[in-house]
Amino acid sequence: MTRTPLDRIALVLVIIGALNWLSVGLFQYDVVANIFGGASTLGSRIVYSIVGLGGLFALSLLFRSAEDVRE
Repeated sequence: MTRTPLDRIALVLVIIGALNWLSVGLFQYDVVANIFGGASTLGSRIVYSIVGLGGLFALSLLFRSAEDVRE
């Protein structure tokens, strides 16, 4: 099954989000919040929103058949 560029971007965003949550769960360390100066700063909220949108888009990958993405 081939992936479109948007599929790949969404998957990368989901992986980034998952790794951030892993660091929160294991080490109580939020990488995004640390980079942008806190979880409630505008930069962090933008990153969280982009990752969340990528996750929502990635849900569509579960319901696509292999024929839908072939070119």
